Amino acid sequence: MSKFIAQILKLKGNDVWQIAPDAKVYDALALMAEKGVGALVVIEEGKVVGIFTERDHARKVDLEGHSSQKCAVSQAMSEDISFISPEASVDEAMAIMTENRCRHLPVLEDGQLVGLASIGDLVKASLDEKDFVIKQLEKYIKGDH
Repeated sequence: MSKFIAQILKLKGNDVWQIAPDAKVYDALALMAEKGVGALVVIEEGKVVGIFTERDHARKVDLEGHSSQKCAVSQAMSEDISFISPEASVDEAMAIMTENRCRHLPVLEDGQLVGLASIGDLVKASLDEKDFVIKQLEKYIKGDH
């Protein structure tokens, strides 16, 4: 009874915070702080061209001595990103994240961005599923079926 990405998006919503590649890193950080998120999908001409995360900022801006007020998002974003479909399972998404060492997966349906799945979303879904199974087993053992 594995959950699917579509179920996660239905619960959390389809809002995906986006930014243009020519925006300044400082503006990306301000938007992330305002929205309480750790990543922005980078969109150019309606197409996903990258993802910008707090980790990108720390490693590609701060550690390299760049100014977040002068550096463009395109200079710091991750371009080699993986995608997932709404029909994919939580286990499939976790495997992709583990293999690619990433924490966010843009969700595409028919080539269109329909959501963003984070490692936090997947862990929560996995724990909720395990909790449900435990409760069902407890009911069965107690004879409450």
